[in-house]
Amino acid sequence: MSKRSIPSLLILFFIGSFAIAQTPIQKLEKAYNTFQSDPQTKYAISSLCVLDANTGTPLFVKNEQIGLATASTLKVITAATALSILGKDFQYQTTLAYTGNITNDGILKGNLVIIGSGDPTLGSDRYQNKENVVLTEWVNAVKKTGIKRIEGAVIGDDRIFGTQTTPEGWTWQDMGNYYGAGTSGLSWRENQFDIHLKAGSRQGDEATMIKTVPEMPYLKLRNELKTGVSGSGDNAYLFLPPYGNTAYLRGTWGIGIRKSSISGAIPDPAYDCAYRLQDTLKLLGIVSTQPVTTTRIMALNGQDIANITQKISTITSPTLSEITYWFLKKSVNLYGETMLKTLALKSGKTASTADGVDTELKFWAAKGIDKNALNIIDGSGLSPANRITTLAVADVLFQAQKENWFGDYYKAFPEYNGMKIKSGTINNVSAFAGYYTSTAGNKYIIVINVNNYSGSGINKKLFTVLDALK
Repeated sequence: MSKRSIPSLLILFFIGSFAIAQTPIQKLEKAYNTFQSDPQTKYAISSLCVLDANTGTPLFVKNEQIGLATASTLKVITAATALSILGKDFQYQTTLAYTGNITNDGILKGNLVIIGSGDPTLGSDRYQNKENVVLTEWVNAVKKTGIKRIEGAVIGDDRIFGTQTTPEGWTWQDMGNYYGAGTSGLSWRENQFDIHLKAGSRQGDEATMIKTVPEMPYLKLRNELKTGVSGSGDNAYLFLPPYGNTAYLRGTWGIGIRKSSISGAIPDPAYDCAYRLQDTLKLLGIVSTQPVTTTRIMALNGQDIANITQKISTITSPTLSEITYWFLKKSVNLYGETMLKTLALKSGKTASTADGVDTELKFWAAKGIDKNALNIIDGSGLSPANRITTLAVADVLFQAQKENWFGDYYKAFPEYNGMKIKSGTINNVSAFAGYYTSTAGNKYIIVINVNNYSGSGINKKLFTVLDALK
């Protein structure tokens, strides 16, 4: 070995030692800088905020004060607000009642009324109160009263949430599909139904609509769906406005696609709920003389809504903690919008999205978060108009750790890339927000967001940035 080679080895040794000695935050900064120079982010804006989860001290921040579209990471704020104001044990109640009176021979001279309180879980397959369970409960309650015939109608009472089902910031492409299902004072089956499809044999052929589950006899479905190339998958969208009765199925359904159906949004959940009860009663011989209706439709027609004579059944929802689990785990947009309207009611206001947002902003302002850092349009993040800073999201996550409901909240976070983080994705927006404890025992709060990126596969690159903390 030459004498000249010894210093070279020493230099390499010190360089290697320096690299080994780099802290996770130094590695994170390097990884983030690499991400920012990636061709996919040439026209994008990104932000990263990492806090010490124990102290709330910022460890690395970049563009942390710039408001960005959040997609579904907004749900972590909605859930934390609802748990704080409503309490983790909060529950909704749906009541079955009747108006008028029951004759000695079992004729109800009045209406059967389903009174909604906004419960977004009624009839959902995720919980005990599934569709068949609820209908069985109601049928048994009707039978117990001795009713054998209804000289009136089955009415869905959806008044508690008003008539505007979707936030103003939602797009036309989203609203007719399951993830764009709006709220209702009387929600039912998470306000969605399935459409079973079959691709044609060649690209451009008409894709066949086989059936809906359940059957939707009151809805006109117009199929304009085409067959897409092999491997193109599901690019099918249902265009159906709230309270509408004509839907258009558009887009493509790829050859060889493995899934068999898409899910659409029920245009009038209160009507559908009442329809299912009336239909079930009819099958059992308990007939109504008037067609199904809702309190909204009755108000439009100038019909009086009679006072309730007797309540005959009450169905209680799961707790808010249980609802939050699926809200974050499976990103159910309906739950977030329902939570906002419930927050508005709790604060003594009308059950509107705007009043729910106002309640939310005031709550966090009292905890030191600038209202201007929370430009919130909805409760789920589906609106592309939301603009929230990563620092504000991180601050909410930090403060949530102090609450008695935090265990349930943390449990609801999905696991991605070995981290407990909520994802968010809408057009050209990808974000993650949550918690991570490294193998060395360092506890972090992480919020990363990129808007207006190009191409696909961006999440892997976001994970590469976050991997620096491992």
